[in-house]
Amino acid sequence: MKKLQDIMTKDCVTITKQDNIYEIAVKMKEHDIGFIPILDGKKLIGVVTDRDLVLRGYADKRSGSGSVEEVMSNQPIIATPETTVDEAARIMANKQIRRLPVVQNGELVGVVAIGDLAVHKFSEEEAGQALSEISEKHRETVGSTS
Repeated sequence: MKKLQDIMTKDCVTITKQDNIYEIAVKMKEHDIGFIPILDGKKLIGVVTDRDLVLRGYADKRSGSGSVEEVMSNQPIIATPETTVDEAARIMANKQIRRLPVVQNGELVGVVAIGDLAVHKFSEEEAGQALSEISEKHRETVGSTS
């Protein structure tokens, strides 16, 4: 059975609590990403998504110079390198998340995205199910605001 250590992205773009909201947005644009782990040294202390920037940042009229702590999720759902791909797919589907930080001894060692599960075809059915459930939840959320 394949494990996350076999498919995770190890070279992750990260930020620290010293970064501000504007700097996060710039990094997301530069690297064409929508998710950035926040580290204290190597320890994972939170994550910021593009959605966090919109909902907790700009929609709340926060300044670009505002602290990362104003927009970050400080209790992210995590997995370990030993987590199986099937289990990661279940976690992502149940928690409605598209990215999963991989942590060992409190330190970030990688990130797995829903696309990684599908691309590696280790669990096509699980990845497809997870993506379908996440997409359905997104459609319900978007539809309810119209």
